[in-house]
Amino acid sequence: MKPLVIIPTYNEKENIQLIIDAVMTLPSGFHMLIVDDNSPDGTQNLVKASQKNYRERLHLLGRAGKMGLGTAYIAGFKYGLDHGYTHLIEMDADFSHPPEKLEELYEACKEDADISVGSRYIRNGGVKDWSWERIVLSRGASIYVQLITQMPVKDPTAGFVCYTDRVLKSINLDKIGFVGYAFQIEMKYVFWKHGFKIKEVPIVFKDRELGTSKMNVSIIKEAILGVLKLRTRNIQSYYKR
Repeated sequence: MKPLVIIPTYNEKENIQLIIDAVMTLPSGFHMLIVDDNSPDGTQNLVKASQKNYRERLHLLGRAGKMGLGTAYIAGFKYGLDHGYTHLIEMDADFSHPPEKLEELYEACKEDADISVGSRYIRNGGVKDWSWERIVLSRGASIYVQLITQMPVKDPTAGFVCYTDRVLKSINLDKIGFVGYAFQIEMKYVFWKHGFKIKEVPIVFKDRELGTSKMNVSIIKEAILGVLKLRTRNIQSYYKR
């Protein structure tokens, strides 16, 4: 089995070396793919320097500019599938997703799950260093998504996710239309409707300590409106025949 951790970046020079080292020292021998949107702060140069230490385990996919989180992950999935990886894992660069939990996500998919989700909103999960306003917004968004979609996932906006290659090969990835946080909802919804098993693994999500958050109003708006659009889409059109 070959697991690949996919991390999209834009101006992550403060975190990139730290997160690479944290993932590379885990016992499962994860490979990593950094998908960088032409960061002007030199993130790509730091990745290239790190490749000398990790050789064939660390990969870099540079893109022309900022094209959205969703398209970065789609590019990463295609790269991983083309290179024979059996498990593809989404992860942020800023340590909001605890690296040590990669092992549990990977193990869940090796056992019986098709998709495993690092969840804040199940038993033993949670958030750290968040304002009450952010907690209310995030928890409310999760409940809203569950009510609209009826999807039995407690943390549908989560971005710490492991997919098996079988899952990703079952759809036309170019059909995924959202680029912000609605991308995370769309992916889970499409696969849930297709009958794949989703398992949630508890994580404690903490705010980034270094660098700048990419959250903005347009991302939140896309997530809210995107859920309504999902209900009207022909989900069968995603699936490969």
